[in-house]
Amino acid sequence: MGHHKLQRFAENLTFPNLFQVGFHQLEQEGFALRGHWSDHFGNDNPITLELGCGKGDYTIALARIHPERNYIGVDIKGARLWRGAKTAVEEPLPNVAFIRTHIELIDRFFAADEVSEIWVTFCDPQPKKPNKRLTSPRFLDTYARILAPQSTLHLKTDSRELYDYTLNEVLPVRDVEVVASTDDLYNTVVDTLAEAKMTQTFYERMFLAEGKPITYLQWKNK
Repeated sequence: MGHHKLQRFAENLTFPNLFQVGFHQLEQEGFALRGHWSDHFGNDNPITLELGCGKGDYTIALARIHPERNYIGVDIKGARLWRGAKTAVEEPLPNVAFIRTHIELIDRFFAADEVSEIWVTFCDPQPKKPNKRLTSPRFLDTYARILAPQSTLHLKTDSRELYDYTLNEVLPVRDVEVVASTDDLYNTVVDTLAEAKMTQTFYERMFLAEGKPITYLQWKNK
């Protein structure tokens, strides 16, 4: 393991906005802030999650724009989370937190109705394992256990396969309203897409430089 990665892992332990809880601890003790995130943020503002957040590009950018909301980035890669957590401490951004965990465990960290919005940004499209896609029925059922009524979900990806799968196979059989969809975000002029265009992740910039179209999908739970 590289020296810089070890340094980042060590520094992660000092960040008050980064939570790392092992599976066995979750099983035995649970997570203290589950149902009580207001104790961390000091308010009852709505919570937005960025799942598979990497360096937390969306978490940080949206938190700057919307101080009236709380943002939590979730990823399993500690070296990536270091960047977002450090930025949020340095600015500071008191409405930002991060969780290092597998996303299939997300309902161990939040209680029913505690989350009002989810962003899935440039996750692994899992071309050979549909059940592992972050928009598969399995994951959407997990999210449903923590999402409030009328919550909003966003998918932003360079994978046309993941976009088509979510739009045409998954969502039509669920009780949702598709609010916006485009298979080429930056060549679609619609006001409702403004926030989706406002921030570009590290991977998004890379894909755009390669000439790949970016797809975007937004839906609302009923």
